Amino acid sequence: MLECRIIFRVPDMSVTTQLAIASLIVGTTVLLHLAGLAGLLLILRRHRHVQNRMLGAVMNSSAISLVAFGLFALHSVEIWTWAGVYQWIGVLPEFEQALYFSTSTYVTIGYGDVVLPRGSRILGAIEGASGIILIGWSTAFFFSVVDRLKLLERGHAAIERQG
Repeated sequence: MLECRIIFRVPDMSVTTQLAIASLIVGTTVLLHLAGLAGLLLILRRHRHVQNRMLGAVMNSSAISLVAFGLFALHSVEIWTWAGVYQWIGVLPEFEQALYFSTSTYVTIGYGDVVLPRGSRILGAIEGASGIILIGWSTAFFFSVVDRLKLLERGHAAIERQG
């Protein structure tokens, strides 16, 4: 099996510089994530339970799909943000490499075939930690939405049995 490691040489950044850049990106992605989840909540609040069981199932499925695709889009923007910064500061020579590295780092797969050069590796480590936290936050949000929809469905079924 052929292994290809791509390393692009740029001047080393100090640890302080790397931490400052990473802090700005983490702050940006956390605020972006918060705004995205708030937007999804606003959309979901318009979701009303309907009396017809079949229509209710379609509405609930649509709400779950909206949240799933919304979360995927949100994480994609966050990954692209990291990739854009890697490209902008010149630690990876091509955007495709930056996006590939960012995606595998954010989701903590870390294949290792594309690596950041010495003097910028802290950025990748912090992206991985940030990705874990944001994905966990999304998982909790998604579970909460699905659980709430199940509670609404159970309440609707209880009302039907009483009526």
